[in-house]
Amino acid sequence: MLDGIIKSSPATVQDGVAKADGKLSLTDSEVAFFPFNDQFGLGPYRFQRSEIASVVKCLGKGGGIIPITTDAIRITLLNELRYEFIVAEAEEWIAALEEKVN
Repeated sequence: MLDGIIKSSPATVQDGVAKADGKLSLTDSEVAFFPFNDQFGLGPYRFQRSEIASVVKCLGKGGGIIPITTDAIRITLLNELRYEFIVAEAEEWIAALEEKVN
């Protein structure tokens, strides 16, 4: 799978009303999300840490509109693609991701 994992935890990727549970992992060079069920078309996703433009805290939403948690992060890439993940300890994920961004 991935070598040299720095941080890894269960996560939910959200794209509007669509969601998929899986595993989010961080290495020195990349971020990867592997869904438990890839039939929904939400992942797997892999991108280089050098592609990250910003990482901010966001809201996890039910039905795409109803806030259900504040434990979520939005990763925006240099090409303006955005990925939102509901994760435990969002602040720790942001700090870990920003170590190489800045």
